[in-house]
Amino acid sequence: MQLALYCPVYGYYERDADTVGRAGDYQTSVCVGPVFGELLARRVVGWLDQLRQDEAGDLQLVEAGAHDGRLAGDLLGYIQRNRSDWLGSLHYDILEPSVARQERQRAGLVSFLPHLRWHSSWDALQRAAGGVRGVIFSNELLDAQPVHRLVWDRARSAWFEWRVGIVQEQFGWVRSDAPTTEFVQELARCVPPAIGSVLPDGYVVELSPAAEHWWKTAGGALRRGWLLTFDYGFDDDAAFLPERTGGTLRGYRRHRVVADVLEDPGAQDLTAHVHFGRIRRAGEAVGLRTDFYGEQGRFLTQCAADFLRSGEGGPGPDAAWLRQFKTLIHPDHFGRSFRALVQSRLE
Repeated sequence: MQLALYCPVYGYYERDADTVGRAGDYQTSVCVGPVFGELLARRVVGWLDQLRQDEAGDLQLVEAGAHDGRLAGDLLGYIQRNRSDWLGSLHYDILEPSVARQERQRAGLVSFLPHLRWHSSWDALQRAAGGVRGVIFSNELLDAQPVHRLVWDRARSAWFEWRVGIVQEQFGWVRSDAPTTEFVQELARCVPPAIGSVLPDGYVVELSPAAEHWWKTAGGALRRGWLLTFDYGFDDDAAFLPERTGGTLRGYRRHRVVADVLEDPGAQDLTAHVHFGRIRRAGEAVGLRTDFYGEQGRFLTQCAADFLRSGEGGPGPDAAWLRQFKTLIHPDHFGRSFRALVQSRLE
């Protein structure tokens, strides 16, 4: 999964073709229009105002997984229109390991280049800027971190792991009956005996140590401020559902689910639902406090209330603004399936 998505030569996210939007393979909240970025900017500005009141000095917005830079443009555009006095003391840092994607982002953000900095890794960002004082955020990043597929063998009352191997001269699933101790312990923690006794044979659970490590690293880099992500996933209470017997790992091409995730590596998007319970605990393990976890629709509705009360959007939302907002919060679109997680370090 790591190679198929991020290989510098053949990886899916290295492709020149636009993979997002109606002409691509999948949609994100950013594709709906600038309203998502404007609402996020309004909330971020309120957080940064709080930091400025407590302590003087420059502030940072760190976006990880900026894709084509559209969200950065929406955020900075809002700040330029409504808080232009901030731009002199605000650094917008983009965490992007791919040189090719960095160049595409620069091309789309020409008017904001004086306020932008790119970093290829957390270490590079730390060397350039020290600890982050501000906000670190991502949109649909954690779902694209590599996962392990653990499978329930009902006859043996034990878990095994599907690994990727070569089967008849092509990629295929190879059974490994020795999951790591870490995975066995995690499964024992999150699968009560009452659930294990009724799990159907072949039930699949994905674990993503990479996503949890990423979140811990981001939390460790946050000196003071907030860590925020939007993604689709579930919490502990929805980790095991009868309809999810095959797990959540999926391939997407032209907005359709691809049955074989091992087919045409580098030519389709790969994604798995985020287990927010584990992500939340990963942040709390490095000293973060959980401020919000819930549906994206609820988070954006709160942001919209602040936005409209401020009057910064003008005399009132027009029809286009309302259409975008309804799409972002509607249960059948982005409102229910997507979640928002906010954690902070303010002491």
